[in-house]
Amino acid sequence: MKKIVMTPNPYRDHDFSCVQEAKRILEDAGVEVRVCLAFEVDSSFSLPDVLPLCNLQEEIKTAEALICFGGDGTILHSSKIAMRRNIPILGVNIGTVGFMAELEAGEMELLTRLATDSYSIDERLNLFVRLIHEDRTVYRDLALNDAVVTKGAVARVIQTAVFLDGVEAMNFSGDGLIAATPTGSTAYSMSAGGPIVEPQADNIILTPICAHDLQTRSLIASHRRRVEIQIGRVNRRNAFLSVDGGKALRVYGGDRILLEAGNQKTKLLKLKDTTFFDIIHSKLNHS
Repeated sequence: MKKIVMTPNPYRDHDFSCVQEAKRILEDAGVEVRVCLAFEVDSSFSLPDVLPLCNLQEEIKTAEALICFGGDGTILHSSKIAMRRNIPILGVNIGTVGFMAELEAGEMELLTRLATDSYSIDERLNLFVRLIHEDRTVYRDLALNDAVVTKGAVARVIQTAVFLDGVEAMNFSGDGLIAATPTGSTAYSMSAGGPIVEPQADNIILTPICAHDLQTRSLIASHRRRVEIQIGRVNRRNAFLSVDGGKALRVYGGDRILLEAGNQKTKLLKLKDTTFFDIIHSKLNHS
């Protein structure tokens, strides 16, 4: 690789020490590096002035990869930028568990492998999510982790029906539903009792949240299925949709959420020989 864009999370890498070290390592290896912010920082937050910050939209046009520094939330946000440019992304964990990060902060010498193209690429399924209100699409997004329908603080339950290619697969009252990719199977879905699914499986995992019956369980569907979530009775109209932990959108009784496999996959850079199960054992045993 000749040029790489790096995006720090200033709320985690407060003095940009991690991004400075990575920049030095890559430049010493002959790689051109540009440092850009991938999201707006609160005006009351003081950014360190140790590095010049470039324009992300301009620099990403000629970059061969994107490296982001932070937790899984930072990687999820940056992955959309990388996917739009069809370039791979690598995460350096400065968060807590960090399932999606390839490197920990103490492993950055491995970045030299990018200079000699000594890496592999792991492709991950995305879900194309659409919210339909009164027969009109009012929101659309791509989910690398999950799309979650959940009740608000006041609502008692949500009546939820799930259809696969038009056939009803589940119908229940509860606190909501998680539609996860295999990448997201180790996130909220796992906490709600869903299965751990290896990333190469290309499935859609549908996990009810606190279903009010004994029969409704997590369901694994093929990525070829078209999933439709129908929102039934919502007490006091207080339910929400959130994609990859982003902004919560209010949903109403009668709304529909459509999900299908995205046309493009997110490309994650791999520099180590660790397997998915190595990561699972390491992260879950120490979290």
